[in-house]
Amino acid sequence: MILGIGTDLCNIERIEGTLARFGDRFLHRVFTEREQRKAASRPRAVAATYAKRWAAKEACSKALGTGLRMGIAWKDMAVSNLRTGQPVMHLTGWAAERLAAMTPPGHEAIVHVTLTDDHPWAQAFVVIEARPLPPPT
Repeated sequence: MILGIGTDLCNIERIEGTLARFGDRFLHRVFTEREQRKAASRPRAVAATYAKRWAAKEACSKALGTGLRMGIAWKDMAVSNLRTGQPVMHLTGWAAERLAAMTPPGHEAIVHVTLTDDHPWAQAFVVIEARPLPPPT
């Protein structure tokens, strides 16, 4: 069953300007160390990497049904990549609490995320799914 859907479109050039204007202050407020390492490892696509992760955080907050309010913090939502390159959303803090509260008993929540960019745009789409837990043995 689908618990939530969210999408966001982010302008890469806007993120690039924010990085130039606020630098580390912006990075440390919004992105985890792991996300910052990922962006640093892509020197020709730093702004696009951050823009996709910004869009993913916005999309995730919408899928949680809150938007960026009600105590949710930017770093409560983080994106990493599997070895295959597939993006994975990690929730901690209030975002994880919200996810647990919206997950029906007897189910586990799965957060699906997809990212794309085509300069000057970055986009993310998040679907939160509840899957029934296997019966106890």
